[in-house]
Amino acid sequence: MLKDHKKYSGDYFIGLANSLTEDVAKFSDKINSDRKIPDTLLKDMTGLGFFKLLMPSKLTGFEIDFVKYLEIINIVSRVDASVAWCLNQNNVLATLSAFMPEELALEIWKNPDTVLSNGPPMGASAEVSENGYILNGRWDFSSGFPHSTWLVALTPVIEPSRDSHEEEEMRNMFLRKGDVEIIDTWDVNGLRGTGSFSFRVENLFVNQDKTFVEGNPPIQPGPIYLIPKTLMFSSGFATVALGVARASLDYAILLANKKTPSRQDILRNQQSVQREIGKMEAIFRSAKSYLDNSVSVLWDSALSTNHIPETYKVDLRLASTDAIRRSIEVVDRSYSLIGSNAIFNSNPIQRKFEDIHSISQQVQGRMEHYDSVGRFFLGMDHKGLF
Repeated sequence: MLKDHKKYSGDYFIGLANSLTEDVAKFSDKINSDRKIPDTLLKDMTGLGFFKLLMPSKLTGFEIDFVKYLEIINIVSRVDASVAWCLNQNNVLATLSAFMPEELALEIWKNPDTVLSNGPPMGASAEVSENGYILNGRWDFSSGFPHSTWLVALTPVIEPSRDSHEEEEMRNMFLRKGDVEIIDTWDVNGLRGTGSFSFRVENLFVNQDKTFVEGNPPIQPGPIYLIPKTLMFSSGFATVALGVARASLDYAILLANKKTPSRQDILRNQQSVQREIGKMEAIFRSAKSYLDNSVSVLWDSALSTNHIPETYKVDLRLASTDAIRRSIEVVDRSYSLIGSNAIFNSNPIQRKFEDIHSISQQVQGRMEHYDSVGRFFLGMDHKGLF
């Protein structure tokens, strides 16, 4: 167990991540079939601090450099997209610790194995009650649910006295898994290992001290907490997508150097294959460079000025969405180049193909982000997620 949290840097965890990939690769098939991170691997990851990378150091977190954090996500994503997805989901959720009352944060994370899971509310509501709230509703796509210890239920609060023109109050409600009904909806092919189940509650009382208002400024200082959570999610998931794309392209290059289709020359000697590899490298490298640059500019601004201009947020949204879309293109072209071998589950690229298309359907990769960014550049009201 790590003790003096302040001395562990991003470079330290990058080294750990590189060491961890062997175990992740060893468990990859089991992660996919069981739809969860195995207990032994999870214990290693929590013990090494991998789910507290972005938490405030004052609250037993490591508060590492955000650029280094994304490098860790990239390392893991090239081996297993589901593990990298859970790492990003759970680490970004853990930044809620900087926004909640310190007493609540210390209670939630007094267990070193604490991992959070959440999901978007579906018909959820919280009615004000004495010393708390009566909670009803359902939350879907709760990535990492099987290995989580606490659930975060973001919920609109019903207040009869609220003026119809007032904005609805949204509260984060912290729940134990034993207090919810688990709904196993995760019958999917891609990102199976994320175990993104649903959960619901009916007339559950939640004490006031287990909740806090969403959208207030951070209580704990630090440049990380200036970055909107939606942009942490988007850049992290874009990094996962790029890792899947890189692994797919690397496999296509490996196979092109070995495979000889019937009555043809080895793939590497075919001009069409050479051109396709060149095009895919250009697509991948340009998308990754744009994302890396957008992250660096935004992070440098947060570090040096304690402020992030809106244009930097817009740029990171565009770079994140585009990285996901370009990654899909690279994986699809790699899949096509490999030929009929690609369709078998025994072929590594089949899983990459399934994972990237699951990523494509997640909110961070949706095409309408191009629309909102376009409206921003046109000087219009954009209402974008940045």
